[in-house]
Amino acid sequence: MSHLLHFYNIFRTITCRMSAKSSIEIIQEGTQTSLGLIQQNTQTIKRTIDTLTNELNELNKEYNILVSKQLREENTQLLAAVEEAKKKLVNLEVQNGVKQIPIPNQTVNASVIEQPPSVDTESVGQDASAAKEKPKKEKKEKKPKEQKEPVGELPVDVGRLDLRIGKVLDVQRHPDADSLYVLKINVGEEKPRTVCSGLVKHIPIDDLKDKALVVLCNLKPVKMRGIISEAMVMCASSEQRVETLIPPENSVAGEPVHCEGFTRQSDSIMNPKKKIFETVSPDLHTNDNLQACYKNSPFLVFGKGFCLSRSLKNVPVK
Repeated sequence: MSHLLHFYNIFRTITCRMSAKSSIEIIQEGTQTSLGLIQQNTQTIKRTIDTLTNELNELNKEYNILVSKQLREENTQLLAAVEEAKKKLVNLEVQNGVKQIPIPNQTVNASVIEQPPSVDTESVGQDASAAKEKPKKEKKEKKPKEQKEPVGELPVDVGRLDLRIGKVLDVQRHPDADSLYVLKINVGEEKPRTVCSGLVKHIPIDDLKDKALVVLCNLKPVKMRGIISEAMVMCASSEQRVETLIPPENSVAGEPVHCEGFTRQSDSIMNPKKKIFETVSPDLHTNDNLQACYKNSPFLVFGKGFCLSRSLKNVPVK
């Protein structure tokens, strides 16, 4: 019995070993098969990539050939257009008497080159002999040039100031100066003038809107905190208050302001070096009748009346 058990154990052991070996072999065979498939797929992918690369290169070549062909055709058309334009230009120059000079090593259409005029030598000889026979003309004595008298300097008075009626179209606070307004004023020109005025502390902004003023228009433009001011608002001024001058009723923007007894002959722009305004301004003031004056002559618009201050008498106007 013991012998039978011993042989049974030996047989069982051999059977287990054989089954384990067969399983390992099966696994190894499966692994080898998978590796083979992977290698085959890798080769197939490589071949596909090579094929696509070759096709892409061919497409690039065909595209470059097509673009080159189009560029050559466009260049040919441009050259033809340039040649046609040159021919037209040459024809126009010939029609206008411009001589055409051939450029070396280039062919030029002989039909468009202006031929030099033929010269009749016989007529030239006759003209030359006739010219020799003509008596010499006596030289005329040159008259001495008349010396122009120097133009007299205009008098420095209120007539040199370009004072006009103005109408405020818009008024804003200056973005960079607390004491300044920036006004757009119609003074009878195509465009309104920009005027920077230091009236913020004296006149509310709403009181200036659509207001009629007296404006000095021939000061040299000056930049005030980044904005160019092209004129000056004329005001009656005291230590307590400042008032803009009031034009006569029915005055129109751009109408000139005059002073009786003084000819209005204003400079287009007063030369700052001559200090014309600085000379005139001490005599600008209001009188007992609230009229703005130069010396004793009131500011007026012909046929309409005087320019006034609202309440300030005998104060400077500036």
